[in-house]
Amino acid sequence: MRSQELQQVSDVVPPSSSWGGGSNRIAALNLEGTPPPNITDSPDHKQFNYHDEDSKKPGWRKFLSYVGPGFLVSLAYLDPGNLETDLQAGANHRFELLWVILIGLIFALIIQSLAANLGVSTGKHLSELCKAEYPKYVKYCLWLLAEVAVIAADIPEVIGTAFALNILFHIPIWTGVLITGLSTLLLLGLQRYGVRKLELLITILVFVMAACFFGEMGYVKPPAVAVLQGMFVPKLSGQGATGDAIALLGALVMPHNLFLHSALVLSRKIPNSAHGINDACRYFLIESGFALFVAFLINVAIVSVSGTVCSANNISNETANQCSDLNLNSASFLLKSVLGRSSSTVYAIALLASGQSSTITGTYAGQFIMQGFLDLKMKKWIRNLMTRCIAITPSLIVSIIGGSNGAARLIIIASMILSFELPFALIPLLKFSSSATKMGPHKNSIYVIVISWILGIGIIGINIYYLSTGFVDWLIHNNLPKVANVFVGLLVFPLMLVYILAIIYLTIRKDTVVTFVVPVKHDHPVAQNNMEHGLGNSCEVGELDHIPYREDLADIPLPK
Repeated sequence: MRSQELQQVSDVVPPSSSWGGGSNRIAALNLEGTPPPNITDSPDHKQFNYHDEDSKKPGWRKFLSYVGPGFLVSLAYLDPGNLETDLQAGANHRFELLWVILIGLIFALIIQSLAANLGVSTGKHLSELCKAEYPKYVKYCLWLLAEVAVIAADIPEVIGTAFALNILFHIPIWTGVLITGLSTLLLLGLQRYGVRKLELLITILVFVMAACFFGEMGYVKPPAVAVLQGMFVPKLSGQGATGDAIALLGALVMPHNLFLHSALVLSRKIPNSAHGINDACRYFLIESGFALFVAFLINVAIVSVSGTVCSANNISNETANQCSDLNLNSASFLLKSVLGRSSSTVYAIALLASGQSSTITGTYAGQFIMQGFLDLKMKKWIRNLMTRCIAITPSLIVSIIGGSNGAARLIIIASMILSFELPFALIPLLKFSSSATKMGPHKNSIYVIVISWILGIGIIGINIYYLSTGFVDWLIHNNLPKVANVFVGLLVFPLMLVYILAIIYLTIRKDTVVTFVVPVKHDHPVAQNNMEHGLGNSCEVGELDHIPYREDLADIPLPK
């Protein structure tokens, strides 16, 4: 009898192998083909006796059951890379680059919502869909680029943690970089005592720093007109403005976050029906919007404080010198007006929390990327230590040679690498979320398609422009012999051409693999209603009473 039931399920839902690995989401089915017990066929259905507890929940309780993934993802928008680029943007360009933060976080909200919708509608995350869709060599190239993105995102966390340890205990930067390898193991060890409590503690510490910058902003009172003008009037004036703008975008819109968000939503039990999927997409959009709005306010506060303090009319010589060499290691003086002598300690603790909270998102993203592209899973501590050791190598070399200034510059370079890497996660996301073969009726509307592609092409175009003009300018003004310049040009220009051709290939390639599974629809209204709310039909089939979430991700401590 049991084998016959399982055979009937396999007839309704395609096997997982057709999706390139992973597991499909399936609906609760009435395998007997008859109305479940305690259900009558009366038209008013008043005597139905089924467990419709979920349908009686108020809207806010349903919403809370979906809260988690968006806030965890938003921590990546408050990592040391963001703090560094915000401080530099304010010190170098006052409020002129606030529009970059506004556009970047609007764009982040759009693409993070698309990533969540992709996971909800398909039951698979982005890396799994890339594996199913693209040829073998393209798949491996995308995997390597995604791993590089995780490493590039980890570099600011390494250096930010090292700066925090330097401020707290006055140890050299390079020693702090080495200690970060142990700190990640300590963090993962503490997760055994409750990951939710640990995340709450880290989030509180990050928001302590946010409160400090808001308090400082209230003290220095940045001119509201100049702040609003910088937010809504695009401008790229002054030396290095384009590079700083790209670094801001790279720190805000990170490719590994797209893989992360599309997977985190699979930790929620979502009914495999049009109604259930639409509700989940709406709730995830609301959650992401609120979380990213908070991140936007914090980023604006940091830029405003940095820009106001460093451009004041009565600025002292000491402050002017600090502003001219502003980085994460020296930024605590910005909070001195509010916190006094304790400003450096509070700032260092919050910086440490910022770096370590971002480590959580990087660990999860790396797991999902490896599992999706290669069907491989590693123990969390091995995966985290491996990524951290790779990120430590360039951080250690630069901190030994260039000190704190070199380490701070490496954060900007890592943010720019993330910006250049973005197309190789963004283009597949935009194509998959707009494809009927992947999303069915849940694909993007024409308005979302137009807006997301315009913003995506704009960011990609800025990257290519900066890459080409910056390299040509370097060739013209460097001190290398002409022969060396020729060899460098012969090496770099083909790589730039390959980069552009790869973006064009991903953009114009037509999707061929069909992964959308049509939701099951029951003829009986009560059976359909039960399925809409993820409930079984009282037919004593325990495994199918709810739509199962991803069992293959169960060893990762996802938010509950």
